Amino acid sequence: MRQPKYGFGLALVHELSSRPATEISKIYATARGDSTPLSELATASAGRVPVVQLDVTDELSIRNAAAEVEKQLSGKGLDILINNAGVCQDVGDGVKLMDHLAESFTINVPGVHYTTQAVLPLLQRGSLKKVANLITSLASITLARASRDVPAPAYKISKFALHALTVQYALDHEKDDFAFVAIAPGWMKTDLGSGDIADLTPEQGAKASLEILFRPNGEINGQFLKVLVPGWENATGRNVYDGTMVPW
Repeated sequence: MRQPKYGFGLALVHELSSRPATEISKIYATARGDSTPLSELATASAGRVPVVQLDVTDELSIRNAAAEVEKQLSGKGLDILINNAGVCQDVGDGVKLMDHLAESFTINVPGVHYTTQAVLPLLQRGSLKKVANLITSLASITLARASRDVPAPAYKISKFALHALTVQYALDHEKDDFAFVAIAPGWMKTDLGSGDIADLTPEQGAKASLEILFRPNGEINGQFLKVLVPGWENATGRNVYDGTMVPW
């Protein structure tokens, strides 16, 4: 199987760093450990992509990462947080064999919460006040029957919980002009997305996700939105990328 040029997180960093420095001055990219592609991208960015160590399963690592970003900001605020870390594990014979629900929750829900909690003071000092939580339409209860053939119940359950967490943050912080938005970036050709059999390239998913994120905060706060990808608006089958709301 051909490996994708970028995973989704790396595609997001690449897309953001390809935009003018007058538009986006720095992109703080995080990784649990060494990542050669990310290091190469950071080196090529001429200082625009600092890399910060972060493990979302470790609260101390999260706090240390937030402190490092705060130090590098030198009193300035952070405009955007994108919570992309996630895990998807299959089970061969249905939910009765699911034995990794706790691990999925730790990464997909508390990991996002504690990262957001740690970074929130920096976002409050920023100008844009945007938080994107990357989810999936597989988390929809309304659409559950249509995706019953996808053998990843822990992923679906934990991402549904992440949607609920996003809404709670959105309600709490709408008075401060924040946008907390859940984005379904589509089925992408990544390791998590099963490689070449998926629909979209990571680059397509990244560009379309950022188009949502950069809309006015009042339009997207608390929403759960599919990406809009030209040519996929009227696709037949389960996966249609038309920019509409994902039902609960």
